[in-house]
Amino acid sequence: MAVQIENLGSLDRKMTLEFARADLAKAREARLAKVGKTMKMAGFRPGKVPKNMVEKQYGMQVDFELQFDKASELFFEHSKKEGIALAGQPRLEPKSELDADTIVFDAYFEVLPEVKIGDFSKAEVTKYTTEIGDAEIDRALDVLRKQQVHYHPRGEAGPHGDGGANTAAQNGDQVVIDFVGKIDGVEFAGGKAENFEYVLGEGRMLPEFEAATLGLKAGESKSFPLSFPADYHGKDVAGKTAEFTITVKSVNWAHLPVVDDAFALSLGVTEGGVAKMREEVKQNLDREVKRRITSLLKNEVMDKLNELCELDVPKSLVSSEQDRLVEGARQDLIQRGVPNAKDAPIPPEIFAEQALKRVRLGLILGDLVKLNKLAATADQIKAEIDEQAATYEDPKEVVRWFYSNPGRLKDIENLVLEDNVIKHFTSLAKVNEKAISFEELSKLN
Repeated sequence: MAVQIENLGSLDRKMTLEFARADLAKAREARLAKVGKTMKMAGFRPGKVPKNMVEKQYGMQVDFELQFDKASELFFEHSKKEGIALAGQPRLEPKSELDADTIVFDAYFEVLPEVKIGDFSKAEVTKYTTEIGDAEIDRALDVLRKQQVHYHPRGEAGPHGDGGANTAAQNGDQVVIDFVGKIDGVEFAGGKAENFEYVLGEGRMLPEFEAATLGLKAGESKSFPLSFPADYHGKDVAGKTAEFTITVKSVNWAHLPVVDDAFALSLGVTEGGVAKMREEVKQNLDREVKRRITSLLKNEVMDKLNELCELDVPKSLVSSEQDRLVEGARQDLIQRGVPNAKDAPIPPEIFAEQALKRVRLGLILGDLVKLNKLAATADQIKAEIDEQAATYEDPKEVVRWFYSNPGRLKDIENLVLEDNVIKHFTSLAKVNEKAISFEELSKLN
C-alpha cells in the first residue's frame, strides 16, 4: 500500500492511494456470497443461483463498492496517523480500471486553516446599560391592559360608564360595519362584507377607509372613492379606484381593566396583589434588558472577531453550511404551510454570505476556545439552565427537560461558550458603556 500527499493550494490537498486488488479477494468472495443468498432469477430458487451468474450480474458493482470502501478506509487511517485536520469529507476519484492489479484512487480534500488571531486590545465595543424604573413598569402594564381590552357600545350606560356623550366613531373605537365596493359600477370579488369589525387607528384598513369611518354614528352610511395601491395584494383591483359604501352597525369604545388586585390575579399573581405584580413585571423587564444587552454585545464582538482575525475558509464547509441554511429555510416554509414547500427551488447562493460568515466565526471561536481554555464547564452549563428554568412555574421539570435531550444540552453549551468568548474579548478590548432608556434599547437590532 502506498500513500502520497500533494499540496494543491492554501487548503486544498490531494492524497493518492494505492493498494493491491488481491487484498480484496476474500471480502469480494464474501460480498458476492451474501448477494447470492437473496438474489432472485427465473428458473432458480432464491439463494440457489449459480456463482458464475451472480458474478456476471453483480461482480462489477461489488468491485466498485469494495474499492471505494478500501480507499476511504485508507484515507482516514492515514489522515489520523499524520494528524491531518480535515475540513470535511474527501472526494474520491478512481484512477485505475476495476480489474487492474493495482488500484489507484485520488482523494481530494481540504484541511482546516490556521487562524491568525488579531490584537483585541485595539478593538472598541459598546456595552449598553438600562435601568428599569416605575415609568417602564407602567408602560409594560399598559401593554398588558390592552391585551385584556373589551368593548362597550358607545353612548350606552353600563357598569364601566357610557364612553362619553359623543357617540361618533373615534380613533381607538371598534366599529362593526357592512360595506360594498364597486369598480365601474360592478361589484368585485372581496369587495363586500357584513358585520366586519376593526379598531380605528390601528392601520389595519387603507387610510381612505378609516378616514371615511371616523365621525360616523351607528346607523349612518357614507360613500367614498378608494384608490388601491399599484402593489396591492389583490391583483384584480391593484392600481384601480373603487366606489365604496359603508354602513356602521355599531360603535364600541374600549375599556381597559383597572390596575388593581383583580387585574393582578388575572395575570396569575395569586398573592401580593399589585405590589407583587409590579415586582414580577420588573423582573421580566430586567431579564429582557439583560437578554438584549447581551445579544447586542455578542453581535458586536462577533463582528470584531471577523474583522480582526485572518484565515482561509474551506469551500467545503461553506457549501455544507449553505445546504443547512437551505434546509432550514425549507422547513420554515413547510411549518408555515406554504404550498409545495418541499419542492420549492431555494438557490443556495442566496445564503453564500451568511454561510461564509458562520463558518469563519465557527473556526475563529474554535481556535479561541482551544487556545484560551474557554470551553463551557459543567457548572456553567448547570447555572445557565437553572437561570432559564427559574422563569417557569416548575423549574425542576424544565431542568429535567434540558438534561433529557443531548441537542438541547448542546445548545446551552454553545450559549455558555459564546459568553466565555465575549468575556475574554471584552477583558482585552476597550469597552465603552452607554446608558440608554428601555425604549431606545428596544429599537436597537
